[in-house]
Amino acid sequence: MMMCVDPVTRHRESSGCRCDVDSSNCGMEVDCQPEESIVSSFDEDCVVLGDVKDMRLEAEAVVNDVLFAVSEMHVSQSLNSAPDVAYINVETREGNRYCLELTEAGLRVVGYAFDQVDEDLSTQYHETVYSLLDTLSPGYREAFGNALLQRLERLKQNGQ
Repeated sequence: MMMCVDPVTRHRESSGCRCDVDSSNCGMEVDCQPEESIVSSFDEDCVVLGDVKDMRLEAEAVVNDVLFAVSEMHVSQSLNSAPDVAYINVETREGNRYCLELTEAGLRVVGYAFDQVDEDLSTQYHETVYSLLDTLSPGYREAFGNALLQRLERLKQNGQ
């Protein structure tokens, strides 16, 4: 699976459904469902090291994409990233902290505190950050839904 994330324009892999994200205004505008499987159509813009994408750059894009819907999120500075793995710390709107692992397989929870990797923890991989946060945080779902409603309202106003 290719995990290249382009925070401006995405395409849904299976149906060609277009999803647009516009963060130029104060709020984030999203024109897609949070549960949709989203991957970039701009793979040529990603940094590729041999046949492996630089996951640290992917992680930065993931953070920038959903920062509006969580309390805190950043790429770990203390855990060692590699070209094929990066770690992201996230605090949900409910105050729960997680350490996420990002690889070609997707994203998964590897710890329940910032910069913590529990080798014995076996959690499910999620193809997208949207899917992962949707399972972890009702506050994320609400923020994403509100952003979607705002976008739809703007489209409705522009159409009249």
